[in-house]
Amino acid sequence: MNVESTVLHDPTSEFAPVNQPRRRPPTSLKGKIVALQDIGKLRSDEFLDYIEEDLNRRGIKTLRTAKPTNAKRAPVEILQKIEKEADVVVQALAD
Repeated sequence: MNVESTVLHDPTSEFAPVNQPRRRPPTSLKGKIVALQDIGKLRSDEFLDYIEEDLNRRGIKTLRTAKPTNAKRAPVEILQKIEKEADVVVQALAD
């Protein structure tokens, strides 16, 4: 997996009530902290374990977070932690 050439897709709804400009993805993950958020779906932790191992092998720091359940939004505390401590977020949507 080549993290530097991965294509990112915007997962937000096409019917979002507020259109916000999309942030440019970083040209490199070097020196960045990548938040790995488990949304509570079955096996998403396995997916994030794989991603974390690959990123750490490349010298990229990670921050693990998890929603208590996939049926609800992430608590504000988790979102604030990600905003404060991470530069990039990967959310696991595995089943």
